[in-house]
Amino acid sequence: MSGRLVIAIDGPSAAGKGTLARRLAAHFCLPHLDTGLLYRAVGVKADRLGLPPEEVAAGLQLADLLAPDLRTDVAGQLASKVAVLPQVRDNLLNFQKKFASQKSGAVLDGRDVGTVICPDAPVKFFVTASAEARADRRYQELRGRGVDTIRPRVLAEMAERDRRDSERAAAPLMAAPDAFLLDTSDMDADAAFAAALAFIARKGFRSSGP
Repeated sequence: MSGRLVIAIDGPSAAGKGTLARRLAAHFCLPHLDTGLLYRAVGVKADRLGLPPEEVAAGLQLADLLAPDLRTDVAGQLASKVAVLPQVRDNLLNFQKKFASQKSGAVLDGRDVGTVICPDAPVKFFVTASAEARADRRYQELRGRGVDTIRPRVLAEMAERDRRDSERAAAPLMAAPDAFLLDTSDMDADAAFAAALAFIARKGFRSSGP
């Protein structure tokens, strides 16, 4: 198939969408944007500086995405809270659309990529998994980073974030009607990657590499 390959990947936290997005970007030699980092950066910076999130979003720079504390659960909770603010979303929308419009194509992952940012993307995925599987993955990740926590707490925090993301008025977390549903509850990263490649091939896109 001719034309730009834009891959939109949505789904809840710890479902595996970030890992899949990075692997697909490398496979197809495409730039990748984790759109969740934008909201994490806004939440963290607004909290640290005591500024309105809308103001931070309007002046966000690429350098802000390199902050070392954006991958923490605290940053994730802050991101979920600022993501419900329509003005924050509006201020970040152009940034994301511009990234997706690159001539090379692009891979973007987040929570409203296929529904709001790239509704015309030729390839869309909604990556999900059971709450228990996602909580266990996040728990193992946190323990691997030396964070002292327990599974019930991780599960409760994940459930609260899912509720907030799904019920927000501005671009709620949901699968695009034409998205391929990829349930990774019983899949490892390799199996999810293989399933995604098979779907992309059915869409007519193939890698020029090995």
